[in-house]
Amino acid sequence: MESEGGFGMKNHFVRTAAKGLIVGGTMLVPGVSGGTMAMILGIYDRLVTSVSSFMKHKRASFLFLALFSLGGITGMLVFANPLLVLIEKYPMPTLYFFLGAVAGGIPVILRQAQIERFSWKVPFYTSLGVLLILLFSKLPMGTFQAEADSGVMKVLLLSAVGFVAAVGLVLPGISVSYLLLLMGQYDITMKAISDFDLLILIPLAIGVLLGIVLTTKALERAMKRYPQTTYLMIFGFVAGSVVEVFPGVPVGMGLPLCLGLLAAGFCLIRLLSRQEIKS
Repeated sequence: MESEGGFGMKNHFVRTAAKGLIVGGTMLVPGVSGGTMAMILGIYDRLVTSVSSFMKHKRASFLFLALFSLGGITGMLVFANPLLVLIEKYPMPTLYFFLGAVAGGIPVILRQAQIERFSWKVPFYTSLGVLLILLFSKLPMGTFQAEADSGVMKVLLLSAVGFVAAVGLVLPGISVSYLLLLMGQYDITMKAISDFDLLILIPLAIGVLLGIVLTTKALERAMKRYPQTTYLMIFGFVAGSVVEVFPGVPVGMGLPLCLGLLAAGFCLIRLLSRQEIKS
């Protein structure tokens, strides 16, 4: 029995790191939200709780976050650039795979909303979430562009960029890459990751950590006090991101390929979601 428990614990650790790998690898793809990917993988609530209530369960939270972060950083370093190449060369098939993945995670979100009967809240808060994402996506690139030459101002700027990017990490439907594009920092950040430039990455990481802690505390409070409203808005965020990312209807031989990848993304996430429920 003890060995079975040890195997189960080890399997749980592997799944946590693997989900971090997926989130990290996809969140730098323009239009794809790390929060959405964490939500559809069934790990979102645990992330929020581990960060916001870290001091109450230090050991368990640290172990979970360390495994997830290790997977996430590995995913960013290993898969982000290949995925960006796929998006550039084969945009429609790649985006159809991601759309299938998002569709596969929708039941997870609706289950968290605990909708027992239909009411005005369902369309209202879902539509509000969709509207916020669509309005956000209409902001022109470079809207919040800022520059700093060197020294303290550059460190403060990069920390502020990290803080804002943390919103995209925590809230489903908001793409980190899009936030970076709005601030004119996307190319700089991608190059820093590729070159492992610590002078840029460390201030960014400080801002991200601070932003995650403050945002998750507010989000956990909303989840506890207004669970249905919060999850319906999150569902709206996710639905809005799908509308924004939708690449159009494929033609010719691209149609069966895109539909096949759509089904593959859907089945993969449903499989991962079911394993999470069983565990």
